[in-house]
Amino acid sequence: MNYLIVSTCAILFFGSVVTDVKAGGKKMVIEKGRKVSFDYTLKVDGKVVDSSKERGPLQYIQGEGKIIKGLSKRMEGLTIGEERDFSIPPEEAYGEVNPQAFYEIPKESLPKEIIPKPGTMLQMRTPDGHILPVRISQVKDKSVVLDLNHPLAGKTLQFHIKIVDIQ
Repeated sequence: MNYLIVSTCAILFFGSVVTDVKAGGKKMVIEKGRKVSFDYTLKVDGKVVDSSKERGPLQYIQGEGKIIKGLSKRMEGLTIGEERDFSIPPEEAYGEVNPQAFYEIPKESLPKEIIPKPGTMLQMRTPDGHILPVRISQVKDKSVVLDLNHPLAGKTLQFHIKIVDIQ
């Protein structure tokens, strides 16, 4: 009877540890080549602009360059269950605003249903078929100025993350 109680207590106590331990008894840490799942909330200027709350954890492989450089760098070495807040400057995220990425086009080039206003987001198809988000930055008499910079270019990103799984 005592053995059963001790076994049950051990399972309850150590059960949560088993999921983040490798075969060698070492904790799983985020390192190059590991598949990582994490929850996040992204804020810019104090406003939430993205979150995994509704979609579920984001998955990526550490070191493959699929998430922004500054976030990947700061997550290196974290373990399952860890939560962190990170501030990522533009140079480690989407870069500074590139003045060469502004293009002026005639208004009649826009689809007829678009009423051009500064801040309006559009999608543009590149010659090779990729779709890019573009923003109308300025409206002139006969033309509009499009901003092809990433919408978060020039912004410091505030992340709150929680590591959900490491494989």
